[in-house]
Amino acid sequence: MKFSRLGRFIYLLTFMVIPLLSFGKDQADLLFEKANASYAKGEYKAALANYRQILNSGYESPAIYFNMGNASYKTDDIPSALLYYEKAHKLAPGDEDINFNIAMANSKTTDKIEEMPDFFLGRWIKSFILSHSAHTLAITSLLLILLGSALLILYFFAHSVWVKKSSFYTAILLFFFGILTVFIANRQISYFEDHRQGIVFSSSVTVKSAPNERSRALFVVHDGTKVNVMESNNDWIRIKLANGNEGWMKIADLKEI
Repeated sequence: MKFSRLGRFIYLLTFMVIPLLSFGKDQADLLFEKANASYAKGEYKAALANYRQILNSGYESPAIYFNMGNASYKTDDIPSALLYYEKAHKLAPGDEDINFNIAMANSKTTDKIEEMPDFFLGRWIKSFILSHSAHTLAITSLLLILLGSALLILYFFAHSVWVKKSSFYTAILLFFFGILTVFIANRQISYFEDHRQGIVFSSSVTVKSAPNERSRALFVVHDGTKVNVMESNNDWIRIKLANGNEGWMKIADLKEI
């Protein structure tokens, strides 16, 4: 079944709030504590195994991916560290610790690619949309709409003219910001859907001009490099770097975020 983008946001809102009340979360919490304990002892592979078990059970969170990134970084697996940090970033794009660790891990990669400059308005809009996680926006919109509904009920039952006016206009304002928050969350979901990205996992990859081995070699990328995924063609995928360079590489050499 396919959902509209607004429908996907409502789906996201529902399944981010309801699992908080489920009994299955207790098991995930126990695994998370066990994984953290292994990490504290320096048993990074054991910690990663427990974190993956949590993901396999259907739970995910920025903290899980962030810790998996840290464990991978400790084992010098920089591509995996970046993959997990970027997954954490998608769930909590405004988190300063995640963004700092992405920059730190990127400093360990071979390719130093400068991004093409963006128009300042585009940068501001992107920064605004990604300033808070979709989870935070979902909870905020829910609270604003519930509070607005409560004030609207007060409007209908209040006897004082001043109370009726205050509650009515405040409710309208809360509904407005609630809907605005839903819109921002929807834009954030759309942004990540429209910007497919991946991390190169092979030590060295020659990017080609066409999706076949005999085509002309354009440039080389190395493990840990983040690329934008443009399209797929059988076993090949067309990528675009932050500096604008484009070409084709094998899907097997990359893991999507």
